[in-house]
Amino acid sequence: MKKIVLSSLVLVGLLQAQMIEVYKSPSCGCCSNWEKNMNQNGFETKEIKTDEIISIKSKYKVPLELSSCHTAVVDGYVVEGHVPADEIKSLLAKKPKDVLGISVPGMPLESLGMEQGSVPETYDVVAFKEDGSREVVATYIGSKKIK
Repeated sequence: MKKIVLSSLVLVGLLQAQMIEVYKSPSCGCCSNWEKNMNQNGFETKEIKTDEIISIKSKYKVPLELSSCHTAVVDGYVVEGHVPADEIKSLLAKKPKDVLGISVPGMPLESLGMEQGSVPETYDVVAFKEDGSREVVATYIGSKKIK
């Protein structure tokens, strides 16, 4: 009986949506599109509109050259910009201790939330670490992962 109860509790925990806090400018529409995709991929989002987005990026130690339009936080990790849901899920599954977060720098055309029907750009998902180092964890063309 104890095994059944314990198994049920574990299953409930796995089924609960992970909460992502999304800090964004009040006027940014692409961020809302990214949030909708996060919701479709099993995440809950809490939108926090702020005119102090630069301060938020500084607080969470987002390197300037990796910055984008919005900064999100999930389970203690920073998610900067239009990061695909699969990369967030991978980060949360691996839980690397030395990683502060992952980023899609800038606003690449046809990345998640930036769909405009144009030619997709190639972009990297970059992990940034406490020691200042960085590592490309994935490469995409539009919404398609190529490595």
